[in-house]
Amino acid sequence: MIKSMTGFGRCEVSENNRKFTVEMKSVNHRYLDVNIKMPKKLNFFEAAIRGLLKDYIQRGKVDIFISYEDLTENNVCVKYNQDIAGEYLKYLKQMAEHFQLDDDIRVSTLSRYPEVFTMEEQAIDEEGIWKTLEKALKGACEGFVESRIREGEHLKNDLVQKLDMMLSHVDFIHERSPRIIAEYKQKLQEKIRDLLEDTKVDENRLLMEVTIFADKVCVDEEIVRLRSHVETTKATLLAGGSMGRKLDFIAQEMNREANTILSKASDLEISNRAIELKTEIEKVREQIQNIE
Repeated sequence: MIKSMTGFGRCEVSENNRKFTVEMKSVNHRYLDVNIKMPKKLNFFEAAIRGLLKDYIQRGKVDIFISYEDLTENNVCVKYNQDIAGEYLKYLKQMAEHFQLDDDIRVSTLSRYPEVFTMEEQAIDEEGIWKTLEKALKGACEGFVESRIREGEHLKNDLVQKLDMMLSHVDFIHERSPRIIAEYKQKLQEKIRDLLEDTKVDENRLLMEVTIFADKVCVDEEIVRLRSHVETTKATLLAGGSMGRKLDFIAQEMNREANTILSKASDLEISNRAIELKTEIEKVREQIQNIE
């Protein structure tokens, strides 16, 4: 099977009073480029997240969005600092005695002084959080890969059709090429007869001219290589796996052979077919850019 580089996955997991939602989407990219957006308190898990993703993705620009809800009580607790409260109380009483003021100290007043009460975060259960987050990530990745495989199957079918069309153009050029030489020989004979009238044509010189022309327009090697590239591409598509870079290289080679055929073409029909061939190759290259 082959995978497209375009995909989408989503998973939501709730357990142990924690809720994670993971969404991921991707587009084409030459390498693996992962962008993760998540709450700051989860930054500790970024390396583990990236390591997990490599088991599912080889190429593509991937955006991941992670949301987290803690459904337990607030992770922040209130801490009472008795020593600081005692210090405040001692000095307040001294002030009352020194300045002969009423001692009207109340608990509600004392509690408002700095550091008497402080907010303190409880220890984070990293293992428990990762266990739930990992489930959400794997679920999103599995859906993501499935969407890539479905799209990859469509790509494969489309590419095979385009490759078959390329072969039909190659077959036409292969069949047409020998006729060009025969037609050239016939035209050359007729032209010489018209010029020389009754003079006998030098068959050896004629054969030499035809041979030179045939050598200039011969595309046998290019046709053999093109067919080989097409069959290799088909075999690679059927084999599956990560193949985008390999197929892109083969497509470049196919385009090079088509350019050579077009440059050698001295026949309108072959020129038109060579142009059609280049058009199909370009379509194949565009589709290959979508393959992982």
